[in-house]
Amino acid sequence: MHYVKAKGILSPNNGMNLYRGCQHGCIYCDSRSRCYRMEHDFEDIEVKENALELLEYALRHKRKRCVIGTGAMTDPYIPLEASLQYTRRALMLIEKYGFGVTLQTKSDRVLRDIDILKRINEKTKTVVQMTLTTADDDLCRLIEPNVSTTSERFEALKTLRDEGIPTVVWLCPILPYINDTEENIKAILDMCVRAGVKGVICFGMGLTLREGNREYFYGELDKLFPGLRERYIREFGLRYEIACPDHARLMRLFHDICAENGLMHDNGMIFEFLKTFEEKNAPEQLSVWDIKTP
Repeated sequence: MHYVKAKGILSPNNGMNLYRGCQHGCIYCDSRSRCYRMEHDFEDIEVKENALELLEYALRHKRKRCVIGTGAMTDPYIPLEASLQYTRRALMLIEKYGFGVTLQTKSDRVLRDIDILKRINEKTKTVVQMTLTTADDDLCRLIEPNVSTTSERFEALKTLRDEGIPTVVWLCPILPYINDTEENIKAILDMCVRAGVKGVICFGMGLTLREGNREYFYGELDKLFPGLRERYIREFGLRYEIACPDHARLMRLFHDICAENGLMHDNGMIFEFLKTFEEKNAPEQLSVWDIKTP
């Protein structure tokens, strides 16, 4: 871990990352890609020591309230968060200034902050986005070694449902010859239905590989699935987008199950929902016809 002074904290789309790098060890992580110009070891977490001051300044000077997002590049609930509590303190600022929040995580540590998330949701909107890749906890421990298991994330989704907090699941990545089975897709979507998630984001049955994360991924394949690296190189070469051989059928299955169970499954609609600010219990505006004169 090391500290840096950041120049800003909110992106033009109102996203923020309090940390850079990750401790979760997911073998497929795109954030390892060299295009992001991370100049330190990925596991050496960069902590933006002035992030909270920058966030408060940005929220105080925003002309319009909106939904603040976090977790796109670095999970806000990496193990380091347990002691530093930057995410929790950021949520407190978001609540203080009346903004909404959506966060993306693979950790049931999100439940630690359920008190603040509920308060934000009572005033505006909270959405928790949870990534699910495999219904098999043993496989989860291989490809995502330092995160909450799938069953733990499933329990977290159910708790959030019971507390009235909307959830969205990311069904990705689907790794060829590892978790790209009909059985796995059905099992994950069954969890989504039982947990009452609002929608499921899926960009396709496959993954993306580019310089930086490709090399790490192939190195992990050598350790965990001997011989599979050679098959990937033979079939996919240096492609950025890698589609599972059964991609088309699995996507039809995905859309059919979502439609049958009332799960939102259009990515565009889900992203629109995530970014739309909602103010609950706002004072009703009077029209000129409601004003009574003496």
